[in-house]
Amino acid sequence: MTNVMSTNINLFEFPEPTMISVNGIELEVFEAGKQNKGKPIVLCHGFPEHAFSWRHQIPILVKAGYHVIVPNQRGYGKSSRPTEVTDYDIEHLTADLVALLDHYGYKDATFIGHDWGANIVWNLTLLHPKRVNKVINLALPYQERGEKPWIEFMEEVFGEDFYFVHFNRQQGVADAILDKNTGQFLRNLFRKNIPPVPPEPGMLMINLARAEKPLGQPIMDESELAVFVSAFESSGFTGAINWYRNLDRNWHLLADVNPIIHQPTLMIYGNRDMIPKFERLAEFVPNVDVVSLDCGHWIQQELPEETNQAILKWLEQH
Repeated sequence: MTNVMSTNINLFEFPEPTMISVNGIELEVFEAGKQNKGKPIVLCHGFPEHAFSWRHQIPILVKAGYHVIVPNQRGYGKSSRPTEVTDYDIEHLTADLVALLDHYGYKDATFIGHDWGANIVWNLTLLHPKRVNKVINLALPYQERGEKPWIEFMEEVFGEDFYFVHFNRQQGVADAILDKNTGQFLRNLFRKNIPPVPPEPGMLMINLARAEKPLGQPIMDESELAVFVSAFESSGFTGAINWYRNLDRNWHLLADVNPIIHQPTLMIYGNRDMIPKFERLAEFVPNVDVVSLDCGHWIQQELPEETNQAILKWLEQH
């Protein structure tokens, strides 16, 4: 795909993708460290990202002895983009990862997730606990299942213009705006130090797509950004946004699931992130360690060396 400089590695060539048939779809998968067979670690990207967001972590994990598996999850990159919205619910998304382990012949693996990828990893651990041996999540803490479905709750608290709600109530509107302004949207989004409460936070995604003067400093150079832009110009944003459109459905699907995660877990926060820390995390994840880094939301891309050090130190201890 491209060559990028990476932490503690002089020059790292991002792996070439392989299309793998799993769970009735095809996933575009990037892997490295095949020689480390038997120590799988699966990296799960967030919204609106790509497997390439883990470019700084892949080489150091391979060097540490891991077989690193990085899928573009359904709706992203060249992976399948089903047309039915419900095909992006939590059962489908977690089943994709289970089937990926089956493909490689692994009974379990360590999973690392960022943003929406963290949400998938939390729920994979709840729904398929025997397939996850350790959890490392960035940015998005465990989401407690409250008394009301998530979108219904967010609409009451944040209003109908909050982007989670807007994605659900105005289907197709945000998709078209982001598709039309892909480069500008991603260039404006992938930045450091965006204010904790940006102007009109409810319409954040659409505002970022339309903003001519971006806030903060970029977290990547133009050649790296081009990987994301090219991928979304090809795939569009609908598949990715459909993950949001299943939040209330997911709330119902998780009704009878034991909410406690017992696996050893590392939670990495960015102190400048708009997403708040979950103060009751240990109630639901009793074996959790918490690390906070001085960065915003794009933790592993903003502070790759510090992120790598935190991950490696924790893995060595567990």
